[in-house]
Amino acid sequence: MSTLPVFRWRLAPDGYATRRQLRARDLRPGGQGVAATLERPRRRRGPLIAYLYRVDLAKPVRPMTPAKWAALAKANTARRLCPSCRRDAGYVIPPALGMCVPCAFPDPPGSEGTA
Repeated sequence: MSTLPVFRWRLAPDGYATRRQLRARDLRPGGQGVAATLERPRRRRGPLIAYLYRVDLAKPVRPMTPAKWAALAKANTARRLCPSCRRDAGYVIPPALGMCVPCAFPDPPGSEGTA
């Protein structure tokens, strides 16, 4: 069993990248294992650990298929649909409310003429 190289925060050599850094370059790990770790020290707790992958072994991101685009559009539409009034809210419904703003905060009675 070999141990992974450990680098300090911001001191990783070129050729290594995190998943997010790979994604920013339109790459993915592509089945390779973690090549190294990055440690960011903290004062009161253990260090933050980030996993690094080799850039030369990374593969291009797979393109979205028409079926994936359709599924994503359907999921986003469902996030906009109010379960109470069954209308498209025009925005993503906040999970904390669970319904559109007019359904969550209806006008109090008698407030029609006050303005």
